[in-house]
Amino acid sequence: MTSQQQQHLGLERLRERRSAKWTHYDDDVLPAWVAEMDLQLAEPIRAALGRALEIGDSGYADADAAGLAQAFAGFAGRRLGWDVDPAQMIAVPDVVRGLSAMVSVLTEPGDEVIVTPPVYHPFFTLVSESGRRVREVPMADGRELDVDGIDAAFADGARVLLLCSPHNPAGTIPSREQLEAVADSAARHGAWVLADEIHAPLTLPGATHVPFLEIGEAARERGFGLTSASKTFNLAGFMCAVVVTASETAWAELERLPQLARHPGHFGVIGSVAAFAEPGSEAWLDETITLLDGNRTLLGELLAEQLPEAVYTPPAAGYLAWIDLSAYGLGPDPAPALLERGRIAVSPGPQFGTGGDGFIRLNIGTSPELVREAVARIAKGAGG
Repeated sequence: MTSQQQQHLGLERLRERRSAKWTHYDDDVLPAWVAEMDLQLAEPIRAALGRALEIGDSGYADADAAGLAQAFAGFAGRRLGWDVDPAQMIAVPDVVRGLSAMVSVLTEPGDEVIVTPPVYHPFFTLVSESGRRVREVPMADGRELDVDGIDAAFADGARVLLLCSPHNPAGTIPSREQLEAVADSAARHGAWVLADEIHAPLTLPGATHVPFLEIGEAARERGFGLTSASKTFNLAGFMCAVVVTASETAWAELERLPQLARHPGHFGVIGSVAAFAEPGSEAWLDETITLLDGNRTLLGELLAEQLPEAVYTPPAAGYLAWIDLSAYGLGPDPAPALLERGRIAVSPGPQFGTGGDGFIRLNIGTSPELVREAVARIAKGAGG
């Protein structure tokens, strides 16, 4: 499959899927909530997984033997300008579990962990379930890191920052200057930065993502990078991610990661290696970025026509659109009204914490046709 038209699937085929996105709601609901794309897998990934099934290769993963670290290091260098040492990387089941395990390694029960709402909602859960306390430093204007607020939280004793870069749900990318300030603050206060960079390979035209560990010495000493092929290549169900370090200081902490946290899925490793190492997968990624770039522009045009009071800034990365529907009188959480009246499922803004009232998060990782259908349903639900 080489064309965008071949990549994305029609609604009838999509409804054959058994993932949560397509089974959680009734069949008359258009699901545009959870972060998975409505695309066919890249051909090299399909081939690698098909070969594994053909020979019954369904046992336990050996990420080292499979060459996951080398594959990711090559991909990171080509696509992200990130100089990764394969020897300073550990595979984990997914980014959230990696973050949770590292929070437990780096902190003590009762310590504060900084989150930057509105932000990916599992951040709140992983902190509380680890027996740590959430320290909120809301995004400035809901879109940019509050660097001074983060510094104040570190000065007040917070031990870790969960950095979402690119940011979910705002779709923004922190500037190099902001990241430098965060790294310097962490180093000054003896704190740590856990950078969730899962959406970074989906940075869209006009924007540049800078990996946290490439910022400078302070970032390398006090930082960890966590990422996965799951969002970029639509492999969330296969359970494979990586935690990366770039200094002896950070590596000594990563080596304390519990053994139970070091078990990715075997198919996840196979699929990730094919995603990161095969030229055909990168060609698929290039086409996907073109598709998403078009969809974010199309969404703006459709909102202007059908929901002119909606506030929307196109994302700089990824396929998640953060839309303010406050003007339509749907209350703090517009999602129930959209589901009931428009038969569309979106992620509710309040789920992402402070600053989320009145917002929805819309998944546009789909065909232009379904973007059009989604906006029509939102407009019906909002009375627009």
